[in-house]
Amino acid sequence: MAEGAAETSAEGGGGEDGDSGIGASERGVVPIKSQFLTTKERFHEFLEAHRQEKPRGETEAEARDGGGLAEPAAKRPRLETGRPENEAAEDPPAPKRARGQNKSRPHVKPTRYEQSRLCPSVIQGPPATCVFGDRCRFLHDVRRYLETKPADLGPQCVLFDTFGRCPYGVTCRFASAHLGPEGQNLVREELAARWARGPPVRNGLDKALQQQLRKRQVRFEAAERALRGLSQARAAPAQDPADPAAPACPVQEPASPAEAPAAPASPAQAPGGAGPDPAGSPVRTCGPLTDEDVVRLRPCEKKRLDIRGKLYLAPLTTCGNLPFRRICKRFGADVTCGEMAVCTNLLQGQTAEWALLKRHECEDVFGVQLEGAFPDTMTKCAELLNRTLDVDFVDINVGCPIDLVYKKGGGCALMNRTAKFQQIVRGMDQVLDVPVTVKIRTGVQERVNLAHRLLPELRAWGAALVTLHGRSREQRYTRRADWDYIAQCARAASPMPLFGNGDILSYEDANRAMQTGVAGVMVARGALLKPWLFTEIKEQRHWDISASERLDVLRDFTRYGLEHWGSDTQGVEKTRRFLLEWLSFLCRYVPVGLLERLPQRINEWPPYYLGRDHLETLMASQRAADWIRISEMLLGPVPPNFVFLPKHKANAYK
Repeated sequence: MAEGAAETSAEGGGGEDGDSGIGASERGVVPIKSQFLTTKERFHEFLEAHRQEKPRGETEAEARDGGGLAEPAAKRPRLETGRPENEAAEDPPAPKRARGQNKSRPHVKPTRYEQSRLCPSVIQGPPATCVFGDRCRFLHDVRRYLETKPADLGPQCVLFDTFGRCPYGVTCRFASAHLGPEGQNLVREELAARWARGPPVRNGLDKALQQQLRKRQVRFEAAERALRGLSQARAAPAQDPADPAAPACPVQEPASPAEAPAAPASPAQAPGGAGPDPAGSPVRTCGPLTDEDVVRLRPCEKKRLDIRGKLYLAPLTTCGNLPFRRICKRFGADVTCGEMAVCTNLLQGQTAEWALLKRHECEDVFGVQLEGAFPDTMTKCAELLNRTLDVDFVDINVGCPIDLVYKKGGGCALMNRTAKFQQIVRGMDQVLDVPVTVKIRTGVQERVNLAHRLLPELRAWGAALVTLHGRSREQRYTRRADWDYIAQCARAASPMPLFGNGDILSYEDANRAMQTGVAGVMVARGALLKPWLFTEIKEQRHWDISASERLDVLRDFTRYGLEHWGSDTQGVEKTRRFLLEWLSFLCRYVPVGLLERLPQRINEWPPYYLGRDHLETLMASQRAADWIRISEMLLGPVPPNFVFLPKHKANAYK
């Protein structure tokens, strides 16, 4: 998972000292006015008493909450010796827990939610024929399918209202909104013609390219040329720069690609003229000047990235999906970045991995984040994305703390593998027409900071911008972010812009962060707890947002989710799953009107309290069953045998 992206895989309820061995009485607790405080028993009694009428499926949710798959137990405070506080000193120490990872969480992702699925050829309409014929395992009888199809969830279809046509036809869970009297799929011609020029989402994976990637038929000439140059430079660092075989290195590099002056656009300097080609070796050319020769960018013409002072939404694995980014853009986020994508999966043409690179038209400054451990795969993936995607920058993940990535040499491990790290940054910078940015942590070990030594080197390697999370890998998301060290690193990185990341949950936090000399702030978990944080920072105020307004935000998320993942049963349940993952963070937000002291800090965990109405109290629940009830208010009842456990290790106890 990504470093900013790994926010969602972190200890969701640990707070500052969630895993540091501090007792529960010493952990940070949100200061709430005494008249709202209550006990755990009274809190759940209040919710039970105010549920006047149980919606369909709620009985099943309660049964799931009490039996079957157990939820994670509440976290136990652990001393430095690994012994709980109430355990005798002579007893053997308890085994250490894996920090920040819910390894005991079973993976219960169903392959399908319907017993009988309709063949796509039938959904697309009568002209389409099934290529599998009698061997097709899907239904071709619409009447038989409708007998087992779950009931519709509402009278309006988001896709039909937005695009004028629903591609899911009778399988849509809102099919009554766009089915004619004879069962035909209706189309609003004017609305559909408006979107005929292209969908609002870009960066999709072309089927032909996917087949080429799976058959390993894609060639990476630029990447191989860059890798050869890097290997030669490493083998013979004192090589004569005039040698044509030497790697392309300008005589005097600017501090970063963002600082590079634009080259004059004249025919004599065009890549098709007599000047040197982008690889750096002089070649003779002949023939007409093509558009490809003119449009191709040389290293000195690389696109710039000027986002100083802007609010940057971190790449958040699982929760930082496209619908969530649309929510944050609506509240004022300036820069967005896709979820961390593994370069080897992209090179294999995996559909799920390419979906992480999609960009909505509202994302005016958008980048993608890559994770990898080796220069060859990262450079080839960068060349592939340069040819196929529309992005403003490519970010390298050098901050992911989880073992799955670290033990393979990626994420934070690259901070200790400077030779590979350098080749990755230089190689990607050579094959990309957009700037390369890097996201790092303070270091790997808690008391051994490495970032201040790496930043000048990153500037020389070609990084246009670096984002620093003020914690080490060992700290993960415990303790407070070290903004004093971030200020030191901002001076070391100059003139390359450095963004700071860590513990931003209010406009006061953002103001203090900007006083350290950073070029801007990246918001990660703070956006999960309250996506309207971007509005608060820009308007310099605390927003006492009501529970009904927060529910409207969730309702908009479900609309965006249905647009993105589909309005059939599979799309509805996928939207529900990502909504529940977000609710496992959103429950930590405490309304401003209930606080005894402003602002709420990100390392403080809310106690049990009763809100100003039933909905506000329900949204404060830390039980997964209550999150499911909120999802049922927006997406209808859950399917049979539905179980949800959050990916991160939150206190989702009964």
